[in-house]
Amino acid sequence: MNLFLFVLVLLALSLAWYLGYRMRDPEDLTHKKATLPRVYLDGLNFLLNEETDKAVDAFIKMLEVDSDTVETHLAVGKLFRRRGEVDRAIRIHQNLIARPQLDKVAREQALFELGQDYLSAGMLDRAERIFLDVVSVKEHHVPALRALLDIYQQEKSWQNAIQTAHKLEAASKKDLQDVVAHYYCELAESILQHNQHEMAEHYLKRAVDADRRCARASLLQAKLDMDRQNYKSALRSLKYIKAQNPDYMSEAIESLAVCYEKLNEQEQLVSYLKQLLEEYPHVPVVLILADRIRKWRGDKIAAGFVADYVRRFPSLRGLQLFINIYLSNAEGRAKDDLLILQGLMNKLLAEKPDYLCTACGFSGKSLYWHCPGCKQWASIKPIHSIEEAI
Repeated sequence: MNLFLFVLVLLALSLAWYLGYRMRDPEDLTHKKATLPRVYLDGLNFLLNEETDKAVDAFIKMLEVDSDTVETHLAVGKLFRRRGEVDRAIRIHQNLIARPQLDKVAREQALFELGQDYLSAGMLDRAERIFLDVVSVKEHHVPALRALLDIYQQEKSWQNAIQTAHKLEAASKKDLQDVVAHYYCELAESILQHNQHEMAEHYLKRAVDADRRCARASLLQAKLDMDRQNYKSALRSLKYIKAQNPDYMSEAIESLAVCYEKLNEQEQLVSYLKQLLEEYPHVPVVLILADRIRKWRGDKIAAGFVADYVRRFPSLRGLQLFINIYLSNAEGRAKDDLLILQGLMNKLLAEKPDYLCTACGFSGKSLYWHCPGCKQWASIKPIHSIEEAI
């Protein structure tokens, strides 16, 4: 609000100077007195009384559009948009565009700002039309492409997003292949729902071609192979995630265990998980491993395994697993106490997020590949990849 009032004061002073200049009598400045319009004085009164909305309306009403004032209109329009008053910003920019005396450069700038207004208001179709018009203008080429990319992402128009990303790469000299990989993954996910396996596999190959570090593509490829009961191929994709981005390895653990068991390779599963646990001591690995040890060697050995893990890597989720295993063998007062601890631990962890964006801090219970907060791709990681110690 302080910034807004400051801008209003500047606007008022600018108007005073401008109107005074326009009303000078060039022939006899000493004999004729120039007076400011009543609406200007009303605007100052509104400003002094902190009635900012009325003050802005008054100043904009009296401000003529010409080469001397167009920048002021654009600045006020931007200010309205940043304050969330998009309707007013739209009116100002539409008013500018409607002026026949406006030069080409100013009209293009006003048109671009109007596109930004529509984008802020969620009028994606109108914004798209405007940015497609101004994208050919050199000064607006890159920002217009960025805006179009934002629109296509919101509309989930992934083919258009891919084409626009390639154009933006060429114009900005910035590598966007990691983002393009996610667009192909989005296409693959959408058609996997209709069991179009061949086309989905084509998109996943394009995703890996764009970014070989795309762990999401490997997870989707494994899902596709498991649907076709090709468990060996699925295992290869799941294990490859460790080389791509080990933070997402925990997302593969359950599927990895299923593949090993479908192939009747339980011992190989335990061996692989033990090796993985040494490199990435995450709770999901411990959970699967403890469950298999429990089935084959009993609760006591499984409990000892979990206890050793919790001592080495203390965490809330590890402690919860420790309580759950010991509870199955407890009796009497010890069981009652463990049940109390279990309830408290469940309540505590129920309020904690499972995923966290490393860029903006957005958190939640579900994995979003496109952060709802900062709009970055693959910035949200499983919380156990950055597990907080007790």
